[in-house]
Amino acid sequence: MKKILIIEDDQIVSNVYRNKLVVEGYQAEVALDGETGLKMMRTFQPDAIVLDLVLPKMSGVDVIKQIRSEADFSKLPIIVFSNTYLTNLIQDAWKAGATKCVSKINCPPKELLELIRRTVGGGVVSPALPKTEGVPATKPAAVVSEADAEFQAELRKTLIASLPATLAALRAGLKSLIKSGTEVAQLKHIHELFRRVHAVNGNASIAGLVQIAHLAAALEALLKELYEKPKNINSSTLRTVAASVDFLGFLFERGTRPDKQGIPPASILVVDDEIISRRAIIYALEKAQLQSVSVEDPNAAFKLLSENQFDLVFLDVDMPGMTGYELCTKLRNLPLHKKTPVVFITVLSDFESRTSSMMAGGNDFIAKPFLFIELTVKALIHVLRGKLQPAK
Repeated sequence: MKKILIIEDDQIVSNVYRNKLVVEGYQAEVALDGETGLKMMRTFQPDAIVLDLVLPKMSGVDVIKQIRSEADFSKLPIIVFSNTYLTNLIQDAWKAGATKCVSKINCPPKELLELIRRTVGGGVVSPALPKTEGVPATKPAAVVSEADAEFQAELRKTLIASLPATLAALRAGLKSLIKSGTEVAQLKHIHELFRRVHAVNGNASIAGLVQIAHLAAALEALLKELYEKPKNINSSTLRTVAASVDFLGFLFERGTRPDKQGIPPASILVVDDEIISRRAIIYALEKAQLQSVSVEDPNAAFKLLSENQFDLVFLDVDMPGMTGYELCTKLRNLPLHKKTPVVFITVLSDFESRTSSMMAGGNDFIAKPFLFIELTVKALIHVLRGKLQPAK
């Protein structure tokens, strides 16, 4: 019987994966942190390790480095759970010696099981089915599919029941962050929020609640960036964190239906006369698999808006020939764009005064220089809200 060690600090997530592996014919054990995982590895002698990169006490990357430094485990398969928005962390995991890196959002239990089978073999072989030499017998696809659907439906039901308490804890953590008087206190509350959002990401991923998982993953990456680089904590980033927690509440109410999963296709217009800024916005949108059209001339942008439907518009405020405010006022007179979300992009020094003033029909602000992940979070919020809200 093949042995699998799961190193994952979320008790719910780790138990789900362990139980699934045990049912499918594997011997599986769980460690809730990296240090414990390394100790168990030496006694349990697993055939493969499934590892979350975000762990307490010791990072997943450091765990991989330690495993590869020990001769007995230098070739041990290590399957890493990653957050696709944490690209630097994923790259570090590859460099440290990860065998496979998979996204939690895109790797439900049945997908992980198949990956383990391909990597180390093992699992249940049904005696009722004939076995062709070299090819293990498997359960009928229809039986497996039905069992997986029932399993995930039960997970979804359990998670949905816990969402009110989860939201209350997130809002309490956000309130503490906003009231923080010192950088030390801010970092403490940011880290606490980070851990809670990480759990939401993991739980939503295994339950198949893709939209909640995507937003939680992006917010998790933003909080990690703020914790590691406190100089990026400002009125703009804190406002984005607050908006994300608020929108998670919206998703908890409207984003749990099985037929409402996946990131819907969206058409986004980016208007900015600075080429570097435009490229940065496009890159940030691509991180969420959102496609965009970019232009530097506000007059050309107005022509595009007159002829095409967009789901979201990013507008630089200060542009030659026509300001972002003026363009927003004009686009609000177009039948196609009376309700289209508009996010203004402004320099940080003007952020406070402009957010408290009239926004010329805009919906939101983000301050330059912005973090890529901050803009990604903003885009996800507005795109998902627009797709889930009933048309008025």
